[in-house]
Amino acid sequence: MPDHVHVPDPKRWLALVVIAIAQLMVILDASIVNIALPDAQKALHISAANRQWVVTAYTLAFGGLLLLGGRIADYAGRKRVFVIGLLGFAGASALGGFAPDQALLFTARALQGAFGAVLAPAALSLISVTFVDSKERAKAFGVYGALSGAGAAIGLIAGGLLTQYASWRWCFFVNIPMALIAVGLAIPNVRESRIHGTTRYDVPGALLSTLGFISLVYGITEAATPGHGWTSPSAIGFIAAGVVLLIAFVVFESKTSNPLLPLSILFDRIRGGSYLAQFLLASGLFGMFLFMTFYFQGVHGFSPVKAGLCFLPFSLGVITSAGISSQLLPKVGPRPLGTIGLLMGTGGLFYLSKITATSGYASSVLPALLLMSLGLGAVFVVISSTALFNVPFHESGVASAVLNTTQQIGGSLGTAIFNTLAISATAAYALAHPWRGPALPKGATAPDALTHGFSVAFELGAGCMLTAAIVFFLMVNVDRHHLAQHDDVGEPDEDEVPAV
Repeated sequence: MPDHVHVPDPKRWLALVVIAIAQLMVILDASIVNIALPDAQKALHISAANRQWVVTAYTLAFGGLLLLGGRIADYAGRKRVFVIGLLGFAGASALGGFAPDQALLFTARALQGAFGAVLAPAALSLISVTFVDSKERAKAFGVYGALSGAGAAIGLIAGGLLTQYASWRWCFFVNIPMALIAVGLAIPNVRESRIHGTTRYDVPGALLSTLGFISLVYGITEAATPGHGWTSPSAIGFIAAGVVLLIAFVVFESKTSNPLLPLSILFDRIRGGSYLAQFLLASGLFGMFLFMTFYFQGVHGFSPVKAGLCFLPFSLGVITSAGISSQLLPKVGPRPLGTIGLLMGTGGLFYLSKITATSGYASSVLPALLLMSLGLGAVFVVISSTALFNVPFHESGVASAVLNTTQQIGGSLGTAIFNTLAISATAAYALAHPWRGPALPKGATAPDALTHGFSVAFELGAGCMLTAAIVFFLMVNVDRHHLAQHDDVGEPDEDEVPAV
């Protein structure tokens, strides 16, 4: 192995700025349309049954194609794929901003998800190969973790501001300058890296995994659709098909000579525990943003901007916690930080489950958001590091993709499942407790019944978060000494293309 590949990249911190911009854009875009959705629905005459596709078209494409995106980044060159992903994301965003009808908007969202699926794993693996020193890598993961955690809340704030003072279309247009700035900075400051060897892609594996995830998420979404439910033929059919396809994927990957997902990545105890904890964490957390958005606007009547700004303490808490945790990680190790952080997230969600239709923000919501954010900021930093622990250089891209996939799929499944259960709880509460307040608009649901449904969802989310804490404590048993010695991800194999 040539000695020069061990020399720290002199432009590594500028490269981190580029990666941070791209990461913020991808994470932010997953939530920025939530608050803008009512305006977009009205402008493009999207039916109530179809409006979900503005969100799910992005999530399904993103989560379903991440594994293939990570593999492409490994073989085609991480910098090249990173730049192509940025340009494609900008183009898809322009298409969405100019969309004259719902079909083109849904198409644009799916394209954003597809380009995000190659961009996100390239960004994370670029951190791994750019920062070879364990302490510097911890700091870089701190930046990445802060943006991963705060991006969803920042998206809600930006969505409110853009929708109220400009147009819902600017929730798409805002990505274009971000992507172009990142491309302009990436070309001179990010060095290329790739692996040699076969460049054959596991197309059957990609199809099985992508269709499996899409079918599973679509089935859960169908169960959440009014008039369907868990026992509807469409929900059962798609969920069953998704399970069968994913089982077939695992069987195929265990037999093929060039797998899309080397099963050794999943079956390693430390990495497997990290992925499972991330899945459970996302299941509980993603729905929180959606339900609290409806709580702020639907129950309390807040404007889009005010509703978005209510999430600002969460963003600040995550950023603060991630910065502190990146300093603590090399000193105390991942296990205590991750476990305590997940327990704090559990406590925050449980506290939030006690809200009522008349609860005040300062007394009932703010403490929960702060407790969650301070705990989860640490978790995002820790999991970003342990999920890539001891991964061979030539598999860092696919390992990064698995981490992002567990987040997206966990968030999709959790949100759909909890939404279905929240709707059921709301309906049962409304039947048992008839509304005796002022007359409601036709078709509206009583605020106390709505809030009860949200409360049930938060209790279930807290259960997911607690399970994640137990999983992390029992499985991710690496200590700070072993983590500090972990430099394999950042050290290229002999077939690595030298830095340029």
